[in-house]
Order: sequence, then C-alpha cells, then structure tokens
Amino acid sequence: MPRSPSWERRSDMLTIVNCLGQLRFGALMEIYQEGNRENGEMSYPDLSPHEQLMLAEQDFYTFLSECFFRQPDAAYYVWSDNGRYVSALRLEPYRDGLLLEALETHPEFRRKGYAKLLVRSVLDTIGEHRVYSHISPHNAPSLAAHKSCGFQKILDYAVYVDGSVNNRCDTYLYENPRCK
Repeated sequence: MPRSPSWERRSDMLTIVNCLGQLRFGALMEIYQEGNRENGEMSYPDLSPHEQLMLAEQDFYTFLSECFFRQPDAAYYVWSDNGRYVSALRLEPYRDGLLLEALETHPEFRRKGYAKLLVRSVLDTIGEHRVYSHISPHNAPSLAAHKSCGFQKILDYAVYVDGSVNNRCDTYLYENPRCK
C-alpha cells in the first residue's frame, strides 16, 4: 500500500527539470498514462490500444522536445516518493507570470495529498510570481488542490500560450502575497 506523503522530507522529493535529458521520461509517462490513453484514442482511433498509447507518448515526447523545453524558463516539477515519480506539473512563461499546466498524480497515489504538496512546494520554490492555471469546472480534485493552495477563479474561460481559447475551462490565479 502506498505511503502518505512525508512532510519532513519535502525538499528531498521535489525535482525541477529544465531539459528533456534530465527527465525520466518513462516514469513521467506512468503519471500521464490515463491522459495519453484518451489522447491516443482520439488521435489514432483506427489503431490498437497499445499503438494508440505508444503514439500518444511519442507525441508527448515531441511536444516536450520541440516546444516546451525550447522556451526560456519553462520547467517540469516532479514530486517523487522513494524515487518513484508520483505527481508532476509544468510551468511556462505566461502573460505577467507563469502558467501551471498538466498537474497530474499517478492513479496509485491519488487522494493522498501529493498534488497539493507539489503545488505548494512549487509556489514556495518560484517565489514572487503570479501563477495562472486553467481548470475544467468538472475536475473536482484539481479544483480542490488549487483552491487549497490559494488560487482564485478570475475568468470563466482559458486563453492558452498560443492564444487559443477554451470555453470549457476556467482561469485561476495565484498571487504570491509578496507580489501584491
């Protein structure tokens, strides 16, 4: 049975990754396996589930190598427990702050506080920045984690880095009290 987060060892568990070569990609894909399965089904409906998953993971790798890690100041933040990746998120420059994306926790480790622990640790680590996040109103676990970390809803739609708009997500903002 998975352990609960060890609050005392917090600084030993957060890894900040600034390039793809520092990331244990296979371990990261375990965290995102559910999303990759869904993306594979949508993108490659005529292939087997195994092929769909493999291609979705390849698409993820391509995005990270060709887009995400090419941005200055973009980073992955990964929470590990006993060396195993359990929760992860991305931060990239956005408007007058940073955009938190892809917050996910491995299914075996959900409902144990890892997402909240990761978000709080990241907010402590980055210091005086505004942090935006786009969240589906139907994603209750993500909403709870964000709200417990001090995020507040500011828009009933999301505008992504590329300028595209998503009316199915809301925009939340965390303002470090030292920034106000």
